Amino acid sequence: MSPVTLPADPSSEETDRLVAKAAAPGSPGHYDELRGRTHPVAGAAGAALAPLWQRFFSAIGSSGWRDLPSRRSSVQRKLIEDGASYNVHARTEDATRVWPLELLPLLIDAPEWAAIEQGVRQRARLLEAALADLYGPRLLLEEGLLPATLVHGHPQFLRPMHGVRPRGGWGLHLVAVDLARGPEGCWWVVGQRTQAPSGLGYLLENRLIIGPQFPEAFRALRVQRIASAFRAMLDGLAAASGAGDDARLALLTPGPYNETYFEHVFLARYLGLTLVEASDLTVRSQQLYLKTLQGLERVHVLLRRVDDEWLDPLELRADSTLGVPGLLEAVRAGGVVLANLPGAGVLESPGLTAFWPGVAHRLLGEELLLPAATSWWCGESSVWAEQRARLRDYVIVPTFPAGEVTRDFVPVMGASLDAKQFKAWQERIDQDPAAYTLMEPIRPSEQPVWRDGRIRPRPVVLRVYALRDASGAWRVLPGGLTRVASADGPAPGGESSAAPRIGGAAGTDVYMSFQRGSASTDSWVLTEGEVDATSLVPPPLQVSELANPRRTITSRSAENLFWLGRYTERAECTIRLARLSLEDLPAARGPVLGLLHALLTQSDLIGEEVPSPASGSAQATRIFQRTLIRSLGDPKASASIAYNLRALQQCAQAIRERLSPDHWSLIADLDTQFQAQLRAAQRARGQVSLVDVLEALGWASTRLSAITGAQTDRMTRDDGWRLQSVGRQIERLDTLAGILASGFEAGLQRDDDGFELLLALFDSTITYRAQFQARREVPPLLHLLVLDTDNPRSISWVARTMRDRLRKLARHDQDWADAMIARLPCPEDWSLASLCQADSEGRHRLLERQLQACSQAAQELSNEIGRRFFAHVAGADRAVWQ
Repeated sequence: MSPVTLPADPSSEETDRLVAKAAAPGSPGHYDELRGRTHPVAGAAGAALAPLWQRFFSAIGSSGWRDLPSRRSSVQRKLIEDGASYNVHARTEDATRVWPLELLPLLIDAPEWAAIEQGVRQRARLLEAALADLYGPRLLLEEGLLPATLVHGHPQFLRPMHGVRPRGGWGLHLVAVDLARGPEGCWWVVGQRTQAPSGLGYLLENRLIIGPQFPEAFRALRVQRIASAFRAMLDGLAAASGAGDDARLALLTPGPYNETYFEHVFLARYLGLTLVEASDLTVRSQQLYLKTLQGLERVHVLLRRVDDEWLDPLELRADSTLGVPGLLEAVRAGGVVLANLPGAGVLESPGLTAFWPGVAHRLLGEELLLPAATSWWCGESSVWAEQRARLRDYVIVPTFPAGEVTRDFVPVMGASLDAKQFKAWQERIDQDPAAYTLMEPIRPSEQPVWRDGRIRPRPVVLRVYALRDASGAWRVLPGGLTRVASADGPAPGGESSAAPRIGGAAGTDVYMSFQRGSASTDSWVLTEGEVDATSLVPPPLQVSELANPRRTITSRSAENLFWLGRYTERAECTIRLARLSLEDLPAARGPVLGLLHALLTQSDLIGEEVPSPASGSAQATRIFQRTLIRSLGDPKASASIAYNLRALQQCAQAIRERLSPDHWSLIADLDTQFQAQLRAAQRARGQVSLVDVLEALGWASTRLSAITGAQTDRMTRDDGWRLQSVGRQIERLDTLAGILASGFEAGLQRDDDGFELLLALFDSTITYRAQFQARREVPPLLHLLVLDTDNPRSISWVARTMRDRLRKLARHDQDWADAMIARLPCPEDWSLASLCQADSEGRHRLLERQLQACSQAAQELSNEIGRRFFAHVAGADRAVWQ
């Protein structure tokens, strides 16, 4: 169908007519959100719009209808500007994709929402009561209302949490319930999330982008705002901690490689939470602390996005790097509020679905208000025996997530199985019936989606969130994360790596995986009363508050900044050394070649077994050259340029929120582009173009210079930046002192080519020529490279800069700062005359000793900084902030 051409100024009725004409017919047997009815047969169309959608299109008017394409473009542009993304589990470079967001919102009227709200609140109370019973008196198990095998066999049933009374008295603070509207128009529960419910950050992003696209409709329809629900959750978490307004709340993320990392960052910023990874935290005396540059600071509440079994490597998965050692002990002791309580993941099992009505009657004395799809847990032998022949009537879903003794699989539509597959699945379930649950398919309602001038129906599922407030009561966020299915799914009957899906009728399978092209949209809940005006925008800052602003910098961020500086400098120095080695190789003489061989060996760019070209052998020169070129692009060799560029990128990825877009873009593809250029230099029969290799090194050097400029000119001068600068200067001091000591030990200062090489390695050739012209004398050389405090490449400038940065960085612990500064060299106090003195063998012994001391001091300072600011293994008692 071609796009509809609109008249210049249609009336409201004309707009409705054109909308109806532009809307494709809904699928038979599915509730049509746009028309407010279920289509009985294929191709049914032409029905009037539902009252909500009539009001929506009336509010945006004819100009809004014509403007839908540009508004969709605006949505895409805003998503890119915000960096809204999700990560795909794939071994491809294009693993990060823009968050897929549809233009038209899901509309829910006030009476309908009231029923949803009541049912979700009841579901949250039920889950809280069930969690308390399973880890407490276990009445549900003893009375047979829940099968022990189904509970104890779940990998997220955590025995270490038995008998735990969480601080504040509640195990659940956030619950998500997935709902789908069936053909009869009622909402059905199709899933629930209790351990680390995701989506709140994306929900916020959806509202902040879609709401402003339709300001007229947003006001006219009286859409309920969502800020008050978030405020209630924050107040509830703070109240549970007992620390009140002084409570520090943090959000625990698995890190930047998690598929929903963007929403972790976005949610933390919006709610004012400290975003942390496991390495940011430590448990001391059964309390949780945040490691910062100023010491350890108490964390009272941890809102987690890490699944149960990864939370504590001491008591759960020993191979976990996502958890905090001792965290469970801190939870048991009441030293921290963890939302949600570890072990809550057991409640998510679809195998429990059929048992919830009986549990609700036992624990709440109530009937469930929101029905769930019919399901059968195959772990009951009588159930599996009865349903075995009817396998095609169900969706086959895993009872448990993957664990040490359980395995996960992608849900499979029984109706899509051929005879061979049908028999294979029967036999597969026979082997381990408890691992499988059969769920009756639901035909979800279809949401209107704007596509190229047409409105097309797409199956939709709504995730609704219940949040606990300060009084302990449940608040339901008015709206939710609406997920819109893609048009296509994987081949019927097969398995894939897709995320959770919801089965539909035969031939209308609904695949709710964002990784397979499904999208999201905003959810508008209408109210008949006053629109809540609550806002999470903080009150205006007072002038007094700006006098001494305090910005918390976690030790993990600080460590990544420190190594960002070191890897940037290390990559620059390595590239400079490689370029000079390859450029000087054809014409250089013995002393220069000997030094280059020694420096490359010391830096591990070549092995000690590689012959030196100083021997004069043509074969040794070829081996030397080939080995050096081959080592440059080896990402596994810790001294290679490729390795350092990749490490630089990883450090930058971990602190991306501190980098400007230009700064990040310079770093993001540096490694891959450099390696691509090296591969392009490869010629037939194993030959390599030296010119192309040098061009690749020059390109990387220029790119690194731009990165250095961004670090110097685009980053806030706080303690994090100072630490990044100290890291850079440590690397520079160690490298340059080692180069100069090796050069003088080899006597290069007495050789014109050697003299030039030392200046080039210090990147000071132009500066020397501007000051001393063609002189080849040791005093001006040492003045410029060692004592000149105006030369950023001199030993004195580097040492002085390090001392200045350390004084400001460690101002909270002046004794430590003074001790570190006292151990650093002060080259500006050295005597040039003494440094220039040579003994009878022509060796400058004093200079060599001083330079060796500089290298050793740099290495020792690096270790001390790690202990003081990153590991916090010394002086912790003095540094704890209550």
